[in-house]
Parts: sequence; C-alpha cells; structure tokens
Amino acid sequence: MSDSMDDERQRIREQKKRELRDRLENGSVSGDSSAVEQAASPDTPISIRGRDHLDEVVGEHDVVLVDCYADWCGPCQMLEPTVESLAAETDAAVAKVDVDAHQRLAQQLGARGVPTLVLYADGEPVERMVGVQDRATLAGLIEQHS
Repeated sequence: MSDSMDDERQRIREQKKRELRDRLENGSVSGDSSAVEQAASPDTPISIRGRDHLDEVVGEHDVVLVDCYADWCGPCQMLEPTVESLAAETDAAVAKVDVDAHQRLAQQLGARGVPTLVLYADGEPVERMVGVQDRATLAGLIEQHS
C-alpha cells in the first residue's frame, strides 16, 4: 500500500476520533448506536459467530485482536480481564472465538493451543501469539499496527 493511502487512512481515522469525542463530550449522541459503532471500535469484545462474521469484523476495523479461547481454559480466564480492558481502552476491535463452538474457524486461525491471539491490521493477520500475554505487550502491538 502506498504512503499516500496510509496518510489518508490515518487522517480519516483521526477525524472520526475527533468527531466521536466531540459528540460524546457535547452529549449529542442520541439513541443511534450505529453512528457510534461506525466511528469507533466497540468497547467490549465481540463474540464471533462464524467465519463470515469474523471476516465482517476484520473488514470493518483497521486493527482487530482475535482471542481464541475456551471456557474451561485457566490461562484463557486469566487473560480475559486484559482482553476486556484492551477492548475498552484501545482503538482496536477485540473479537473472541470460542474454540469449542467454532473448531474449524479456530483451526483456520492457527489455534493449536489456547489462548491463541491473532492480530489483524488492514484485513491481514500480522501477529500470532499462544499463551497468556501481558497487557503492555498486546497494547504495544496494537499501537504498532494502528
């Protein structure tokens, strides 16, 4: 991708952030949640319902952190507060894939163990990590690819 496209994308991203911040500060955000969702990433993790849903989420957001987890997994439970705080505090969208409910999708994402985290930037997987990661590492990767 060319530098001019990257610059334009960054300019648009910054403009949307300013617009959302202005609307939130001025209390002008009405019950229309779709406008907020388009302008910013969700503040809570998105539960992925299948491959098409994941593709949709990755297509809608510049940076997406995908957490492949299992309810029975102790390390996954340890990572959950970190994942939730990243969703609330970063520009990245955070998606969660239950490996038991979506085994084929987990395989496609390269999840051979849980938790597996896959970071997408501009629609492409750019990082894959297995095991519990600290918040600073994940936040740094998100910032690096934002």
